[in-house]
Amino acid sequence: MNPKKETQKYAQNTPPTDDKSGGFSDEERAAMKERAQELKAEARLNKDKAAGEKAVLEKIAEMLEPEHSMAMRLHTLIKDSAPALSPKTWYGMPAYALDGKIVCFFQSAQKFKTRYATLGFSDTANLDEGAMWPVAFALKALTAAEEAKIAMLVKKAVS
Repeated sequence: MNPKKETQKYAQNTPPTDDKSGGFSDEERAAMKERAQELKAEARLNKDKAAGEKAVLEKIAEMLEPEHSMAMRLHTLIKDSAPALSPKTWYGMPAYALDGKIVCFFQSAQKFKTRYATLGFSDTANLDEGAMWPVAFALKALTAAEEAKIAMLVKKAVS
């Protein structure tokens, strides 16, 4: 018999030496453990995001008109413009975070007894432009023009 064929025949019938259980290799078991950890982390993130969404909607529900409508519209606009942001409350205000860090927030005029509501951006927002740029915007009403500007700012903030 050909020695090469004989070696191939024995190699096909010999179980792998590092496979103690007759099932998955150590590398396969490690990969499965990593995937299980990833799925658990995703579930926690989704749970946290749902809890944050609920808290933000509750804060918005407490607002009086016209801020209630403005905050609801902003909430939808921010979620649509930057789905990676997670809603959460921040100092009792609706806010939106990326990797746990606040990127933008809505400050009610009613809550702080000020003349206008504010849409603010934190230092984690990627809005740097030259040596000076705005990080807060007064809001008295939301028109299509303001909504377009806000969508652009939110997208830029998370880019």
